[in-house]
Amino acid sequence: MPEDDDFGGVDVPGVEDIARAEQELSVRVERRTYDKPVTVVEGFDPDVTDVGDVATTLKKRLGAGGTAKETSVEVQGDHEDRVKDVLEEEGFAVQR
Repeated sequence: MPEDDDFGGVDVPGVEDIARAEQELSVRVERRTYDKPVTVVEGFDPDVTDVGDVATTLKKRLGAGGTAKETSVEVQGDHEDRVKDVLEEEGFAVQR
């Protein structure tokens, strides 16, 4: 029996959108060295989402630096509200 996301190599529109919406992401701001704020987004499924692409999108939209980890993204600065808005525009479910 095929997996839910296995369509024999055929791209099916909307499958990626559904997979993104099923991920419940959390966004928080941490204070790091010298009391610098860092916005952390956690909860990505690396099998479904290219975390590096999401990090690139966030960094460009926010005009900030950052990095992609295996299942999270860190963006320099306190961008909690803006990050939530951008992620929702990209089709992710974000805890409010």
